[in-house]
Amino acid sequence: MMPLWTTVADVPSTIIPLVVVSAYLLLLLFLGWYGYHKSSAGEEDYYLAGRGQGWLVSSLTIMATFLSSFALLGAPGMVYREGVVFALVSLNVPVAGFCIYLLGAPIWRLGHQKGYVTPADMLCDYYGSQVALRILVTLVGVFFSIPYVMMQLKAGGELISPLFPNLDHGYEIGATILAAITALYIMLGGMRSVAWTDALQCVLLTIGMMIAGVAMVTTFGGMSDYSQAVAELPDRSLTVPGNTGYWSVPMLLSVCLLMPIGGIIQPAQWMRFYAARNPKALQRSALIFIILLTGCFLFGIMLLGLGAGVLYPLQQGPEGMIRPHEAVGQYDQVLVVVLKDQLPKLMGMTAGAALSTVLIVAIMAAAMSTADSNLHALSALVTRDVYDRFVRPTATDVERVWVGRVVIVAATTFALAVVVLGRRPSSSLAPFLEMIVGLALFAVAFSVQLLPMTVDVLFVRRGTKAGAIAGLMIGLVVAFCYSSLFSATSGALAESWGGSLATSVSEFVQWSKNRLTIHAMAWGLLANSTVFVLVSLVTPAVSDAKRLEFANLVRSRRSDSVC
Repeated sequence: MMPLWTTVADVPSTIIPLVVVSAYLLLLLFLGWYGYHKSSAGEEDYYLAGRGQGWLVSSLTIMATFLSSFALLGAPGMVYREGVVFALVSLNVPVAGFCIYLLGAPIWRLGHQKGYVTPADMLCDYYGSQVALRILVTLVGVFFSIPYVMMQLKAGGELISPLFPNLDHGYEIGATILAAITALYIMLGGMRSVAWTDALQCVLLTIGMMIAGVAMVTTFGGMSDYSQAVAELPDRSLTVPGNTGYWSVPMLLSVCLLMPIGGIIQPAQWMRFYAARNPKALQRSALIFIILLTGCFLFGIMLLGLGAGVLYPLQQGPEGMIRPHEAVGQYDQVLVVVLKDQLPKLMGMTAGAALSTVLIVAIMAAAMSTADSNLHALSALVTRDVYDRFVRPTATDVERVWVGRVVIVAATTFALAVVVLGRRPSSSLAPFLEMIVGLALFAVAFSVQLLPMTVDVLFVRRGTKAGAIAGLMIGLVVAFCYSSLFSATSGALAESWGGSLATSVSEFVQWSKNRLTIHAMAWGLLANSTVFVLVSLVTPAVSDAKRLEFANLVRSRRSDSVC
């Protein structure tokens, strides 16, 4: 396979990508330094940027955190593999925007008036559990953040390895570079640096999504020819449940409804609600989110994925299994392959290399904008909810910020090690790490378990401390048992749990999957909600004073005009 910007004689096409990518990475480091220069000392400024983000920065950082390598690598790969059925997953964008509109303002009001920094601050204050529930909510953050960071580092490797096929260990080098630069600018400036870099990255990745769609349609000579070519795809590519048969209607609905909810109430987004200047900034963010991102998904990524199915037809593997065309190699690399093959034909070598570089930077932006947000949020969770509460309650703000930086380094190193070692064919994690979308769905299965408590605290206020703890604990366990990671590691778990228990769990999981094909996140939420309600009915309620206080704060509009 030749590099994207061949040939050697074409000097501009060789230099342009290297210069632009290097300049982009240096700009991120500059924004990290500038965020550090503008920051004031203290934990609240490091984690929430002084609670003063306006509507434009809030909009861009929320969108950049929601989007990720899922958008520019994972989603095109899944549309290529499954067909039109996965294009329907783009419906999750309006659902996510509605969640921002519905949840953002009340979370902001409580956070502003009571000084909350993390999700656990609010939930634990209402339910009166500063140990058990705080630990569980922190675990939700860990179970969400680490897979999402792994997903972005995997994207870095998937991007570099096909673009530089002659580079030894290109996958490892790409993942390491992305990890190092992302961790560095977060540690420099905290939320301020993350928000500013997210703003830049959101602009790049949305432009990249639209360019990808336009490039694909142009490859076919126009929308009419494109539509005609796509209509000739095999029937299974144009119908439910898709090429692999996985996306049945219940599975599709559970993912379309719950994935965006989990993506909005995960810790990094929750902290963005706290950081906004006022609720109006969040309401504007919701509107921009729905209009802009829905268009980018439908007219950018989905057009590319379907067109790739025409250009690089899926092939039959052993036992009737499908596999990507040999020119694609891996599903997640389909966008990169399209760039390599089609842009030079459309625009010439030099212009094609220049535009390809823009899209390469857009992919990097998609990955880094989500990795930075989740690493930053994870450092806040571990520092404020664990270190500050249980290790050194007397720690100064400066000490806690430095502990947060250590957490960022440790989490990045761990995620990088799993991504690199798990790529080996002999690793039991190889099936789990196969596709970016799988990692995203695994992570969201845990974050969506915060939904029953969130709805209760903001709107219902009928749950109890015991119900919240029991529901969340059961939800996390059930979500894991129905996840792809449980399937991938079931053998090792059988040895550690005892053969009979592991076998019984596996058999029950398979039995229930055969009767209702919904995602692990839905199984976990179903168990969580049931336990939460039943236990709350028979355990002591939250005090009337606390319920009245939260109801008044959620309804209060007095602080909404804060500038």
